Amino acid sequence: MHHPEPDVAADPDGRRFGAVMHVAFFLLLGASFARFLIRHPGEPRTPWIVALSVTLALLHILGAVGPVTRARQRLWLGAVVAVWAVLVVLAPSFAWCAVPLFFTGLRTLPTRAALALVVFLTTLVVVAQLRLAAGFDPNLVLAPPAVAAIATAVLVRTQRQSARQRSLIEDLLRTRRELAATERREGALAERQRLSMEIHDTLAQGLSSQRMLLQAADRTWDADPEAARRHVRTAAEVAARGLAEARRFVHDLAPPQFDGGLGLADALRELATERGDGGAAPEVRFHVDGAPVPLPERVRSALLRIAQGALANVREHAGATTAALTLSYLGDQVVLDVADDGRGFDPAAPAPAAGERGYGLPAMRARVRRLGGTLTVESAPGEGTVLSAAVPLAPPLAPPLAPPLETS
Repeated sequence: MHHPEPDVAADPDGRRFGAVMHVAFFLLLGASFARFLIRHPGEPRTPWIVALSVTLALLHILGAVGPVTRARQRLWLGAVVAVWAVLVVLAPSFAWCAVPLFFTGLRTLPTRAALALVVFLTTLVVVAQLRLAAGFDPNLVLAPPAVAAIATAVLVRTQRQSARQRSLIEDLLRTRRELAATERREGALAERQRLSMEIHDTLAQGLSSQRMLLQAADRTWDADPEAARRHVRTAAEVAARGLAEARRFVHDLAPPQFDGGLGLADALRELATERGDGGAAPEVRFHVDGAPVPLPERVRSALLRIAQGALANVREHAGATTAALTLSYLGDQVVLDVADDGRGFDPAAPAPAAGERGYGLPAMRARVRRLGGTLTVESAPGEGTVLSAAVPLAPPLAPPLAPPLETS
């Protein structure tokens, strides 16, 4: 099985391995050359041995310099093996120079070609050792193949493990890229949902209030001009708040009710007062139960938006005369209750179309669900409505991420 091989130039470990093999080859070549000159001085074959040794050394020097590519290294290896084979035929003492060539071939060639090279090199080593021996020695016949087989198995296994690791790393990087793309898409969808809820709970509700106030002003303009002017002024105030919300969307700021150090309780009290303006709008009473504790920004913002949406529904659809807005700190959770004495409705009935009562309930549930809380609605036709949003204060919601303690 042939595994994809990276370009040697892009493999620092491969370059270091090649350098070690070059050094080992020069040491073995020098030792073999010295042994030959000591034992066979002045023989007719000596000039050939010297010439081949120098050629082999020059080939190794050429292999250590210049751009290193897989094709160039294979060509170089072929030339080295050819010169070495001739040298071993003339002087068997050079046989052990095959060890670095053995490892270089396994790293450079495809698996089948590398195994063929190992067999060729091992055969020449065995023949050379038998020529040097005084007689037949079984150890010289069996030891080199055994060592070659062990080294080959270890190196091939290492290469395959490296290939699997590279494949796993590539899969991991691809998975990370896909996960990042998925998170970006989910983030974009979550942001779109958040903006839609923000727009519904602020701008849309404000525009609805303006419409109702202007309609009331139009009805009473002739009969009670002063009351009509109050409605118009209130509509102008609502428009100013809507403008502030629109600017917050542009600049991605925190809810303006928290500007200037207002806490959640103060913001809800101000909200109750604002919704009590004008004609037939129900009177809203606000109350705080329990000892206030610091709340994270996202909890404060979510509860404020839920209160805005719930009171908008009470004002527009309930036909109520009074409403109660209660913020309760119960130790391990904070609860927001909105109750009215209006006409009520059937919570089990199909969801009404946009613009009718209940339009904001899905957005409220989504806000509470993101905080790990629950939203319950208790109502019946003719019996009013109680909406309750409970948010746990266990970690990570408990750490004080808000301004100083809120007061009632």
